[in-house]
Amino acid sequence: MLRIRPFNSEDFKAVSNIYRQGLDTKKATFETEVPDWESWNKKYIKCCRLIASYNDQIAGFAVISAVSNRLVYKGVAEVSVYVHNEFWNKGIGTKLLDALISESEANEFWTLQASIFPENSSSIRMHENCGFRIVGIREKIGKLDGKWYNNILMERRSKTVGTI
Repeated sequence: MLRIRPFNSEDFKAVSNIYRQGLDTKKATFETEVPDWESWNKKYIKCCRLIASYNDQIAGFAVISAVSNRLVYKGVAEVSVYVHNEFWNKGIGTKLLDALISESEANEFWTLQASIFPENSSSIRMHENCGFRIVGIREKIGKLDGKWYNNILMERRSKTVGTI
């Protein structure tokens, strides 16, 4: 049975293993190393960290990070969703992202964005299915293993937060 719950620090070992799998695909992030707990904990907003567990095994996680420290952007965050490769194509990423959207809105975030490699078509579809839209292509935004890559920039504007 699938259960989505808040992240706790004891989950970090499983989360870091799932993140490592994302790094290994070379189409999930420009990062090349799994961060230590202290770095990871500083990067992600504490109120919106979710775990998906399936029969007590951590199957994925979803988190948000601030896009800017400027007060005007306090309600804008970048999403990250990772699913253990044993659980791909089971709808877990979509359920995590839907739950993350709800949690972010409960915490006054009005815009969520995602930067996705064009090669990661399943992630693009998942985000579209959760109400994100493509707003642009960031050409040669970063290098990975000496090669330039584009990112698809997607965003989702809340219909309930920041609408006035």
